[in-house]
Amino acid sequence: MSGARQRPAGRARNWSWNRIDDGLARALVASNHPAGGDLVLDLGAGDGVITRRLATTGATVLAFELHPARARLLRERFADDPVKVIRADVGDLRLPRRPFRVVANPPFDGVSAILARLTHPASRLEQADIVLPRSVAVAWSDRLHRRRAAWRLAVASNLPRSGFTPRPRIDLVHAVITRR
Repeated sequence: MSGARQRPAGRARNWSWNRIDDGLARALVASNHPAGGDLVLDLGAGDGVITRRLATTGATVLAFELHPARARLLRERFADDPVKVIRADVGDLRLPRRPFRVVANPPFDGVSAILARLTHPASRLEQADIVLPRSVAVAWSDRLHRRRAAWRLAVASNLPRSGFTPRPRIDLVHAVITRR
């Protein structure tokens, strides 16, 4: 469903990220209700805070992380868990062909491309619990509603800036994507 995304010439990769605290990660995973047999994607796994919570559910976890050192550490950390670490840019994400769930704090650079893939008509997404900038969540909720898409994006809660390191300069929300 996706081709390789081209970065503009001369544009450096932005390795910055906002680490989510364990309490917020726990709430995201609990909202998603993953269980044994489920396939769950963690997009932008970082240091594995969400991945660790997902691994305890019995679900099969695909943890996507582009940063080479973080991906290596994730592989070491989750070597004995049902977690597969994939070193890839989530902007180039190819979705599974089987039903899947998403629990993620993705990189905000290119998050619209991620949302476009997740809400594509052929997507087998069951539910996504995802951290988004408030402005992006509102825009995508309106967009999906206006297009009468098969998907619904709703803001489940506002997230405190103190729940991230470093603290973001923008308002973040826990958004939930489901089929209508």
